[in-house]
Amino acid sequence: MKLHIAVLPGDGIGPEVTAQAVKVLKAIAMAFNHVFTFNHALVGASAIDKTGTPLPKETITICEKANAILFGAIGNTSYDLNPNAKVRPEQGLLDLRKKFDLFANIRPVIAYDDLLNKSSLKKSQIKGANILIYRELTSGIYFGEKKLSADGNTAYDICEYTRNEIERIAHLAFKAAQSRKQKLTLVDKANILESSRLWRRVVQELAPQYPQVKTNYMFVDKVAMELIVNPKQFDVILTENMFGDILSEEASVIVGSIGLLASASIGKDHAMFEPIHGAYTRAKNKGIANPIASILSAAMLLDYFELFDEAALIRKGVEKSLKLHITTPDLNTKYDTITTSKVGDFIEDFINNPDETNLNFTNIHLGQSTII
Repeated sequence: MKLHIAVLPGDGIGPEVTAQAVKVLKAIAMAFNHVFTFNHALVGASAIDKTGTPLPKETITICEKANAILFGAIGNTSYDLNPNAKVRPEQGLLDLRKKFDLFANIRPVIAYDDLLNKSSLKKSQIKGANILIYRELTSGIYFGEKKLSADGNTAYDICEYTRNEIERIAHLAFKAAQSRKQKLTLVDKANILESSRLWRRVVQELAPQYPQVKTNYMFVDKVAMELIVNPKQFDVILTENMFGDILSEEASVIVGSIGLLASASIGKDHAMFEPIHGAYTRAKNKGIANPIASILSAAMLLDYFELFDEAALIRKGVEKSLKLHITTPDLNTKYDTITTSKVGDFIEDFINNPDETNLNFTNIHLGQSTII
């Protein structure tokens, strides 16, 4: 297969982790005789610094011509500390989602057996947890009308949804539930918010079309608690934009590190794949950023094009790296010399030599992770 992939590394640790995902995709292309081409483009703070805008026209053009987008991270602390900034890095990501109508954000949350002790939750609570979060991505409060009064003392943000916006992601979530444990939980605040009441009505109307799926309804504050107390009760979670953003960040506690959470943002004609973590500027260029979420996002990219064997091989490589403690400091207390690039090297080597099981730790520490 030939794929043209737009690579938007972005800010902070984005370039470092994205480079590892590209490295792994190149290994997959070689191992399976595919042709993947990569075209890099600016976005976020790095784009503002060079062009004055967080989403340059050239970046849009590159994305339009690509089969998929591989995204890194976005943001800069200098903008976070300046509430009066008129142009912000995050606008580039929001504009990208809106431009390509990437309405469905899909976030897997998996409790890996080899990392159960890395979570702050009890092993018995999280072992076996496997959740798929469907977050609506192009509407809601993030995209609604925003206004600040002339005197600067009153502000509002409108949360607005249409029936069509709810229906299209709900259908995707129901179909995903059909192929999993056949359970879907709609997360809303229908006891308070009119927009949530519309979500609940629409999902209740659609549910009979998927009779094999058990549909539950739960308020967001209850889910925030239940994700910690009993995450194994959830299979597919469907929710609106802001709730999904917050809950998926919370769910990183289950897996032990936000550096493990990948995502896919799907539209009718375009798709983007990115780790859910932010730019983490403090870790920039220190070699400590966890690239696994970006690498797993690359696996989701392959799933999107139905390259399931290729995606499965990446996931096996990730699982092997976790088992052998070939991980960055957020997860690793056994070895202190495993860098961002060494994790990528190891998974690359696993793809090239998947049947080998013994690890040459000397080469790992030299930066030449080789399975022998």
